[in-house]
Amino acid sequence: MKIGVLGSGDVGKVLAKGFVKHGHEVMLATREPARLAQWGRENPKVRIGSLPDTARFAQLAVLAVKGTAAVAAAREAGAGNLEAKVVIDATNPIAEAPPSNGVLKFFTNLDRSLMEQLQEEFPRVRFVKAFNSVGNARMVNPEFAGARPTMFICGNDAPAKETVRGLLDQFGWETEDMGMAESARAIEPLGMLWCIRGFLHNQWGHAFKLLK
Repeated sequence: MKIGVLGSGDVGKVLAKGFVKHGHEVMLATREPARLAQWGRENPKVRIGSLPDTARFAQLAVLAVKGTAAVAAAREAGAGNLEAKVVIDATNPIAEAPPSNGVLKFFTNLDRSLMEQLQEEFPRVRFVKAFNSVGNARMVNPEFAGARPTMFICGNDAPAKETVRGLLDQFGWETEDMGMAESARAIEPLGMLWCIRGFLHNQWGHAFKLLK
């Protein structure tokens, strides 16, 4: 597929390299191309473009920006450019405030997730929540002894979730479909839970596993 990564931070760059590794055509979006000049030379298979250019290029897009910038980034990419496309929402609604005893602060509440806000503003975009509950170092083909970690996803469009399941399978994940967009109210706080272990124990290499 042609995959557009909307966001050029660590998560965006890791996912872009992962998609190239698995044979996809990739464009990475940035507002400041000069800052990616060296990275672009080191990763020549990844094209660099603006948010609108990347959204137009993509058959599937990934929203990989800070949660506080998620809605603005999607607006800049363009609702028309993303219409009817699958968009993986990898964001978490982390507030601009320090953690308290290892617990991050969110700017959402348990009755309305960031993904629901995105889906409401862009109703023709096929959002699927994924990649928000693990660190970027473990997103692509993580290795854990004897087990595939679980990626929890949700979204309103069943075929979109199956497309994302295929990508997660390439990336070495077991996928657990948790239902409709409202389930992001529970999935987004998994990012908070994941970070607690890191902040309290300086251990950042873990992932979640659902035992059945």
